[in-house]
Order: sequence, then structure tokens, then C-alpha cells
Amino acid sequence: MKFATLFALSALAFAQDGSGDIPKTFKVPQDSYDYVKREVMIPMRDGVKLFTSVVVPKGAKNAPILLTRTPYNATGRTERFHSGRMLATLPQGDDVFVTDGYIRVFQDVRGKYKSEGDYWMTKPVRGPLNTTGNDHVTDTYDTIDWLVKNIPESNGRVGMIGSSYEGFTVVMALLEPHPALKVAAPESPMVDGWMGDDWFHYGAFRQTNFDYTAMQTEKKDGGPAPVRDAYDDYDGFRRLGSAGAYARAHGLDQLPWAVKMMEHPAYDVFWQGQALDKMVAEHPSQIPTMWIQGLWDQEDMWGAIHSYLALKAKGQADHNYLVMGPWRHSGVNYEGRELGPLKWDGDTALQFRRDVLKPFFDRYLKTDAPKTDTPHVFIYNTGENHWDRLNSWPLACDEGCPEPMKPLYLEAGFGLAFEKPAAASASDSYISDPAKPVPYLTRPVRFADGDRWRTWLLSDQRTSADRTDVLTYQTPVLTTPVRISGAPVADLHAATTGADADWVVKLIDVYPDEVPSQPEMGGYQLGISMDIFRGRYRQSFEAPSAIPSGVPERYRFVLPTANHVFLTGHRIMVQIQSSWFPLYDRNPQTYVPNIFFAKPSDYVKATQSVYRSGDNASAIWLPVVATSPK
Repeated sequence: MKFATLFALSALAFAQDGSGDIPKTFKVPQDSYDYVKREVMIPMRDGVKLFTSVVVPKGAKNAPILLTRTPYNATGRTERFHSGRMLATLPQGDDVFVTDGYIRVFQDVRGKYKSEGDYWMTKPVRGPLNTTGNDHVTDTYDTIDWLVKNIPESNGRVGMIGSSYEGFTVVMALLEPHPALKVAAPESPMVDGWMGDDWFHYGAFRQTNFDYTAMQTEKKDGGPAPVRDAYDDYDGFRRLGSAGAYARAHGLDQLPWAVKMMEHPAYDVFWQGQALDKMVAEHPSQIPTMWIQGLWDQEDMWGAIHSYLALKAKGQADHNYLVMGPWRHSGVNYEGRELGPLKWDGDTALQFRRDVLKPFFDRYLKTDAPKTDTPHVFIYNTGENHWDRLNSWPLACDEGCPEPMKPLYLEAGFGLAFEKPAAASASDSYISDPAKPVPYLTRPVRFADGDRWRTWLLSDQRTSADRTDVLTYQTPVLTTPVRISGAPVADLHAATTGADADWVVKLIDVYPDEVPSQPEMGGYQLGISMDIFRGRYRQSFEAPSAIPSGVPERYRFVLPTANHVFLTGHRIMVQIQSSWFPLYDRNPQTYVPNIFFAKPSDYVKATQSVYRSGDNASAIWLPVVATSPK
């Protein structure tokens, strides 16, 4: 009895009061933190409020603001690590700014995560494609206006930066910039989704976009990718047939953006009305802008370079700058010591952020910053492994450059030469079979494998070189280096027995059989500039037409920009094929109004003939420069 009484008295000391073990509020002590984070809802002109995370260094005064607008969760962008150190809590690419007292701001774009309103994928500017009265232009203007009026630690000057979709929002802000916006850096911006950024490349649909569309638009906070039908995406996409059939099988036809892409396979007013490179050129701002892109950007390789060139053509080069590093998509914001099999001269990304980007932003955002000697073009030489600081770009082109383009012709015996072949008619042929498309990577192919996706443009092209449905041409071993500084141009004269065809052209650097310092690079076939063109658009991107069977037609299209040296002892190679699967949807090779909805019976074999002599001499026009542009 005595023991029971003592137990009862002891238990009273730990009696539950009914409220449970989770307190109504819990606040982490932050006295030791070197920053203050404020989460605010900023009102837009139509009353919608956008969630914004503001990270201020403790004790900051007269500090500049660095703004990024994102669909990728502003809260997560300011929580890289759960830390009391500002350098740890913000993204790696912010390192040089954080250590110098910048105020960092991330904002959820309208309709995503904690922001109010409706989300549109890459919402167009106000006009025929957008009658809502708001867009990223107005939302950015209203956001900057609020920031400079409500952050007492700031000096009232704002810079914008961001990559990919975040780069797209920077470009949009440049169309009608707020007076407080003093400098901008769009990194790998989404600019023209049909020509060569995310959605299509010259009309060929990039099927990875189904995953992205699902993850971005199934739910406000982001959804999962479609369920896989097979471990190997090559099998999964091939079994279901057309891209449209794949979309229907996975319920993606419920997603408005997926439907819009499938309804607009050609470069019609829907895509033309969203081409930001043309818009910024027609309405150029005077904001100093640094256009940044990776030379092996596997997602957005069109936007930065074409925006820069469009502005240059309008006489705006004095305050527009171009940077192209040896990086993958968004690689500028991470460590840049290597990419795929290639090893660079130090951390190229940090070098750029520290030595070029940060001083450039300081110049326009700090009242006491010294003037900088910012190169108008800062581009990595991927053959000689160093940065080039140039006054203009490109160094060789069709018109208005220091050097002209130089044709590298296809030759008999699968050779390449700078001399035009004799006039006798000649061609090489292969059979393109949609049932056995050329894979863009060695199988199994899995879009979910991020490491392979980030570096696929540098994958060894020997996987394709010996296929019977790929034509492979190469030079003899080079006895002198060949330098290219600009955009190569594919100039094919080809015929098909089908009524439509895709043409993939790959410019490749073939390494010597032995590379003692890196043995695994022996014989490596490194893609330098590669792209795909859908044949139905050879005469008009807006109005496709069937290809006449058996008749040579000309297919001329610009390949991605390169700044590369094919070194002595290497070879130059060109590969030509008609599929790049499952990254790009298969061309049925029968002309149908909309390839998204091609039927199984539409997919037929075709004989593709590439001509290499006389008036039909096919070539790759190279931006060859005589000396190293150091």
C-alpha cells in the first residue's frame, strides 16, 4: 500500500495536461545567426500577393539587392542547408555575393508554391496571347518597387539573376524595367522554346518535356514525373508510338501546357509571339546585361547567344555582354572543374563568378565600386583549355565578321576536305527505320538519370559511328590545328524515299588513339556542335510541307555556338542520321498534318541519300579563324 501511494504521487509529477507534446509555437533561437530572414507577401497591382523570401546580412546598411524570381520554390532556394550561416543557407552560386554583404531575395512566381494567383508555363507578355493584364514584366516591376521601399537596409539598387526559367523571368523584366533595376544576368534563359530551347529544336519535339510539364503543372507545389512503362525509356516511348499517344496514355492531355505544345507543332503565332530574343531586340533596355550560357547546355542552348546577337544587330552591344563557359545547363552556379570526361584549368565557374560577374554587378549596384574592365565577350576555348577575352562575337560568320565561314565538304570514301569535290553526281545512303531509331545515349536510356542527362552532349559518339543508319565522315589526322569561333552551319543536300525526314548533324572532335595523360580518352569522339532539323520546315518554319520523294532538297540550319580548337593529331568528324531517340520524337517519315498524332501505320522505313558533289555538294560551314583569339 505504501509503495502504491508513492507511485501515484510520483506519477502526478509527470501527468499529461491534454495538450500533447507538440507546442503551439516553437522558435529557434537565432541570436547567433549572421543573417535575418523575412518572409513577406508582396502585393501586385491586381491585388494578388507573391511570396518572397528576403535574406539580409545582420548589420547591413546601404546594401544592394540581388533578386531571383522562380517557379522552383523560393523557400527551398533559401534553405540549401539548415544553418545559421548565410553562406550555407543560400545556393552555391551566390557565394561571391553573400561574402560581400548583398541582400538576397527569392520570389515564387505567380501561382507557384506560396504565391497567390494562377500559374502559366512561361507566361507570355500582355497582348494577344495573354489578356489577363499582368505578366512577368508587371510582376517584376511591382516586386522591385516594393523591395526598394520596404527594405531599410538596402541602397535602392537591384540586380536580377537566374538560370533557365529563372533566366526567362530576368529577360521578361528587361522589356519594361523598373528604374531601380540597374544590372541583369540571364543565365541559360528560356527564350525561344520552338527554335532551340526547351520544347523543340527546329520542330523536333523534346520528349523530356513531358516529365517537366507534369512536375511543374500537375500541382501548385510540383508533381511527380509520369509513371514509367519500362526501365529503359527507349522502350517505353517506342512501344507507345507517337508523342501524343504517350501523352494520352499517361493522362498528360489533362495538362493545358502539354495540350498547347501538341496543338502547335509548327512555328506559328503562338511560338512567334513568345520569342524573347526578338522582343528584347525590338524593345531594347539600357540595363547593362550579361547573357550567360554553357557551351554544352543540354536544355537551353538557344536563348543567351541569340538574344545577345539580336541586340548586337540593333546597335546595343555597348551594354550587352556575352559569357559562354565550358558548362552544362546552369553549370555556372556550381563547381566548374570538369564536365563529363573533360577537365578544365581550375574551377571555371568560380573563376567567372568571382572575377567577372561579381565586379560587373558591383559596378552598377554599389555606390563606391571601382570601374571594371569587363570583357564584352568572355568565352572558354574548349580545345586549348583557357578563357578568351574578346571585344565582339562571333569571330567568323557569313557577314560582318573578321573572318568568313569556310565549307568543310563531304567526300567520297567518307572523307572531309575544305576543297569542293568534282562535279560528278554522287551520294551516300542509309535506311532510316523508325522501329529502330538511333539512341541519343547508350541504352538503357533513363531521363531520370540526372548525371547522364547533364553530360549527354559530351558522350562518346562511337556509339553511333558504326551503325548502318548513320553516315560518318572524317578528315585525315590534322597536321595543323583548326580553330572555330562561332556557329557552324549544316548545309545538307539530301533526298528521301519518304515524305518527311529528320536530319541530325554532329560536328565531332576525334581524339588520337592514344592519350597518355588520360588513357580513357583514346579515340574518344567528342561532340562539339550538334542539332536536329525536321525536314518539313525546310522552306518555312510556319508552313510545313511534304518532301517530294527521291528529289534532292536543301536543308540549311545553324548549329550551336562553339569556341574550339581541333588540335594537331586529332581528326574532325561529321555524323549524319535521321533520329535521336527518345530525346526527340520519331519522325514517321510519312507526311502527316501533326506528328504528335501519327498513327502506327504512318511509321515507315525510308532510304536517305546525302549528296556530296556539284551543285548538291553537302558541307558543314565552319567559323574558322587563322590564329588563336587570345
